Amino acid sequence: MMIAGFFENIGHTFLSYLREVGRMVILMIRIVRFSPDIIRNRSLTIGQMMKIGVLSLPLVTVVSMFTGAVASWQAAYQFRGLISLDFLGAAVSAAIFIELSPVLTGLVVAGRVGASIAAELGTMCVTEQIDALESLAIDPVRYLALPRFTAGWITMPLLVIYSNIVAHFGAYLVASFLMDVSTAAFFGSVQRYFLFHNVLSGLVKALVFGGGTALVGCAVGFSTTGGAEGVGKSTIRAFVYSSAFILISDYILATFLF
Repeated sequence: MMIAGFFENIGHTFLSYLREVGRMVILMIRIVRFSPDIIRNRSLTIGQMMKIGVLSLPLVTVVSMFTGAVASWQAAYQFRGLISLDFLGAAVSAAIFIELSPVLTGLVVAGRVGASIAAELGTMCVTEQIDALESLAIDPVRYLALPRFTAGWITMPLLVIYSNIVAHFGAYLVASFLMDVSTAAFFGSVQRYFLFHNVLSGLVKALVFGGGTALVGCAVGFSTTGGAEGVGKSTIRAFVYSSAFILISDYILATFLF
């Protein structure tokens, strides 16, 4: 009986995740159907871009600065005694462009923005504001989900570009002041081994991460039930699902982009 109950719990969990994925796919289809209304909703979209992008800059700055610093320190540790530290800039730069900035910025936005979207829409659900919109013949997907989804996939690549700059600066500070790597050697190696494909790959990842995070937050928010407790659970679910989506899609995109 214990074994049967164990597998039954696994089955229930698996079916629950399938329902969540199905709900997100349906929401995505509805968002695409309303995509011609993006221009009409431009003021709502710009407002969401401010929330997702501008208000995330302080946290992205701190995370990116220390990401670059740690990457530089760890790369120097790996290189010491093997190859010259003159190649440190090139190695750190490639890691920042391809992996570190897109993924870590995505996780930061998932924690700050994805959970916030779920909490906001979840509160609207449990207080029957969504029902009020529908009674006024306003589609919640067009009015609430479309601006957030559009702002997500537009803003995330911009945040990643900013993160790339800050992370390189953090890596340079560590290399210059703690490992005596000259400015010419650090940025010279970055320039010599620079590949635009690395930057483009990171931006493609950022676009997917931004849209996916907003989509998850909207889907979880729209399915919220159970009052204040339900809103709290939806906030946690949105962050967990968004983080899992970022890591899984990062692997899938990496297999196609490289």
